[in-house]
Amino acid sequence: MKIRSFLIYAISFLLLIFLASLYLWNLGSKEIPSYPTQINRLTIAMGKNWKEIASQKKARIESDQPFDYAVIDNEGNLLQYTAEGISTSVSSATTRYDVIRDVVTENGDIVGKIIVHNTYHEQQVRRNRIMAAVVVGILLLMLGVTALYFFYLKKRVVDPFDEMKDFASKVASGNLDVPIKMDKGNAFGAFTGAFDIMREELHASKLREAEAVKARKELVAQLSHDIKTPVTSIKAMTDVMELSAKTEDEKKTIRSINAKADQIDSLVSNLFHATLEELEHLEVNVEEVTSKEIEGSIADADYLKKVNEVKVVDAVVRADRLRLNQIIGNVFANSYKYANTEITVGSHTEKSVDGKDFLVLEIGDKGGGVPEEEIETIFGKFKRGSNTDGKDGAGLGLYISRYLMEKMGGEITAVNKNGGLTVVLRLLLL
Repeated sequence: MKIRSFLIYAISFLLLIFLASLYLWNLGSKEIPSYPTQINRLTIAMGKNWKEIASQKKARIESDQPFDYAVIDNEGNLLQYTAEGISTSVSSATTRYDVIRDVVTENGDIVGKIIVHNTYHEQQVRRNRIMAAVVVGILLLMLGVTALYFFYLKKRVVDPFDEMKDFASKVASGNLDVPIKMDKGNAFGAFTGAFDIMREELHASKLREAEAVKARKELVAQLSHDIKTPVTSIKAMTDVMELSAKTEDEKKTIRSINAKADQIDSLVSNLFHATLEELEHLEVNVEEVTSKEIEGSIADADYLKKVNEVKVVDAVVRADRLRLNQIIGNVFANSYKYANTEITVGSHTEKSVDGKDFLVLEIGDKGGGVPEEEIETIFGKFKRGSNTDGKDGAGLGLYISRYLMEKMGGEITAVNKNGGLTVVLRLLLL
């Protein structure tokens, strides 16, 4: 819609309202004529001809004056009248604000009265009807113009906008093959060409991205395989060295090396899993897992002994032992890496809104937590918190952990609590 069209419509509409208002103002300011001179002359003439007038009884006559009137005698008897519906008595004339004049003969005697009909009521009704007709006409004209204007807007703005909206929905859904219909006659005509160019660029960019993702997956998979070989050798050598170590300090150092090798192996496994063509390739075999087994998984994951006491409420959950060990190990590895504080472990049971029973396992540190707006972000693929600068990691551990928990019918979340980050595992009870 061009600005000029809108201005023409607005100015025309305002001019119409101004002319109608001016007409109604002039109509309402017109004075109702009172005819004082004609009334006086008629009264005098009746006084001179009273004998003839008095001989009549309810005689309908034609008025030779610019007004209607009735004549009555002193007893209130109607002698003459010029129109039906006018006042024929003093009381009705007083109610209607008619003009009442005494008829005086040449001898000075008052012999009757003339009642001059006041046309104010009829004129007021006529004015109201004219005003109503003008207002209705303006409203109908406004309705017609508005309907035409809306039709114009629909053809020039709304329909093209809906087409662009459908086009944007197709682009958002990944359908980049259908070009947009270009029509430079509508309000968005100048943009349709640019939108179609954007579609073509997005299509080309999507193809390039797919090629890049494929190449990255192949590279990461190859690197993961290459790294795993020396890590396996390191772990084997540390096992041999631990058996031949003579002092406790040597054994402690060797165990530390072995633990670091386990961390490297876990990280490489996560990278390798994330490069699978479909995440569903990660197998989950659900079985019964007891509280004692969960306590054992926690003890194995806590090789730095940051947990003072582990006590999980007695329960049997639905889980995959291997995947649960992987999840708990990832949570502890993150806590070691980003917080390096005392770790607390708590547990309880709860019922969800849909009636399912869960064992809730809370693993928390005191490392300050993460910003609230990043709580969900850290569970995304290749996503890490803003407080992880200088720390190694690929942003895959929690992403894979959430997927595995959901496959087991459970849930993993995080919350800032007690001066640190608490990871909450909900395991489905059997």
